[in-house]
Amino acid sequence: MQALINAGGKGTRMGACGIEKPMHIIGGKPAIRCVVDALYGSENVDRILVSVSNNTLATERYLKGIGVETIRTSGEDFMEDMHESFKILEGSFVLVCPSDLPLITTEELDKFIAAFDPKKMESLIALVDKKAIEGLNVKPSYIRDRYGSDWVVSGVSIMDREKTLDGIYLHESFYETDRKEFAVNVNTQEELDQARKIADRVLAFHPA
Repeated sequence: MQALINAGGKGTRMGACGIEKPMHIIGGKPAIRCVVDALYGSENVDRILVSVSNNTLATERYLKGIGVETIRTSGEDFMEDMHESFKILEGSFVLVCPSDLPLITTEELDKFIAAFDPKKMESLIALVDKKAIEGLNVKPSYIRDRYGSDWVVSGVSIMDREKTLDGIYLHESFYETDRKEFAVNVNTQEELDQARKIADRVLAFHPA
């Protein structure tokens, strides 16, 4: 399966800090590198493409410097950027992952991929239990109600590439989890601090 990392947004909620959001250091490396490494570690992923834009030129330079394939998109419209990226990817399905999910691991991504059944599903969306996110002092971005419970959209999904390009609405299937690896999207300074604290604790228990 091929994978797309979205890294071209403006990152306005992070505020003016002089550093592009994907380049903030978490666990000793840029956030974008955390996501790239998790995907590279998966035997289920055979190609990684990162969409960048004029908003993330430093990120683009960094990725090219470590040999990661990129595509320059507008960075103004998520769906438009994704469609442009999907056009140069191949295969029936694409794993989509945001660049602001620095705690994601190969192990958790592989569990997510294993839950996807291409014969029965058109898309699979990772949802995180809202209670788990609030327990990490992270503010949920996009909340969905499922059977009377609140779930937060992590940004990780698998999508039918060809149907998406054809503008066909995809039937949604859901992967429900309470794992911190899916829970921390870094959009604000507070979330950046929290992600760093969690990453430091993980490194303390599992040093490289």
